Amino acid sequence: MIDVVQCIADFNSKRDPERVAMKYHNMRTNPFVFLRGTCHLFYERLPKNSIFKSAPLTWNCGDMHLENFGSYKGDNRLAYFDMNDFDEAALAPLSWELVRLLTSILIGAESLSASQYEAYALCETLVDAYAKALTTGKSTWVERETSHGIIHQLLNDLRDRQRPAYLDKRTTAKGRGKNKTRTINIDGKKALAATAQQRAIVTKVINDYASTQPNPEFFEVLDVARRIAGTGSLGVDRFVILVKGKGSPDGNYLLDLKNAMPSTLVSNLKTRQPKWETEAHRVVDIEHRMQSVSMAFLTAVKIGNEGYILRALQPSEDRISLNRNQHTMQELHKTVSCLANIVASAHLRSTGRDGSAIADELIAYGHKNKWRSKLLKAAQECAQQVENDWGVYCTAYDEGAFKVG
Repeated sequence: MIDVVQCIADFNSKRDPERVAMKYHNMRTNPFVFLRGTCHLFYERLPKNSIFKSAPLTWNCGDMHLENFGSYKGDNRLAYFDMNDFDEAALAPLSWELVRLLTSILIGAESLSASQYEAYALCETLVDAYAKALTTGKSTWVERETSHGIIHQLLNDLRDRQRPAYLDKRTTAKGRGKNKTRTINIDGKKALAATAQQRAIVTKVINDYASTQPNPEFFEVLDVARRIAGTGSLGVDRFVILVKGKGSPDGNYLLDLKNAMPSTLVSNLKTRQPKWETEAHRVVDIEHRMQSVSMAFLTAVKIGNEGYILRALQPSEDRISLNRNQHTMQELHKTVSCLANIVASAHLRSTGRDGSAIADELIAYGHKNKWRSKLLKAAQECAQQVENDWGVYCTAYDEGAFKVG
């Protein structure tokens, strides 16, 4: 029997209290946010169903849900739409990946302004589209020229986004002309102040990384702050870094530096995992395997013995809205089919690596039918469990069980 309150409290006990308090507050909002913030609990609750043991092994992003897809600029400077969070990545049955995504649709029905019937229909579309994509044995990718509908509109809108406007939202400019400089906004929403010790540590890490790059001046550190972002990772050691980039003030770049924690899937898996230098190397290596094109500056660095993920923050980062009030059901079904293709392509792209199934196994699995209905049923069970756990959490939160510090 799992004590939901104790399980959540224990998991977050060693994180930054200021940001953990924000996480707890956010999780009280609705069951979808709760799902995002309790990946560890979700996999502990996974039904004892044969489908979670018999499905082929693939590289999974681990924390799959509707908001784990978005736009970004790749290291080839083109804009893509793909999975974008691999903190929980691990080698696991592909059914683990799919059931979490399906659960997020069922749990998120209310925020999508969709009925449970409509949400279930979207789940059926996703499973069928995923299976069909597997049968091709071929991975694809989504960029502006290959996108359609809601995703195409998102990628098309990115053309109008300029770096100076993005910097103006996240930083404050001071001075004029050649003396104009920027500092990160400490607003309590996107960023919190860093200590002098934290600034020194982060600056040294970036300087060490810069020394290995062709243009080290690009990474000259101008400012450092603690970053507020995400749900599941809130409270983890994380920084936003303002660097010189292509020149101050409007050529500056923002970087994200995040401590990588162990994947919560692994403790619930019997699958043998490769040995990585650090958890950050695990995240970055799997992301390189699964994404069509990696994000700009994506790399693993170390602070002491701890691994940190370094990447660029960009004006091109955004997520799609799947609200039923804004789009027709036909548009939502087309978008969900695209998401299914992205997941299937990531699984196919990373086949045969360190124990993952080869393409032939995935193709054969895609042609089978029985697993589809079993997976849909399991997703309904998971969704009901999340709803129940959220109810327990809300009661405990309202009674003050999650006060921090």
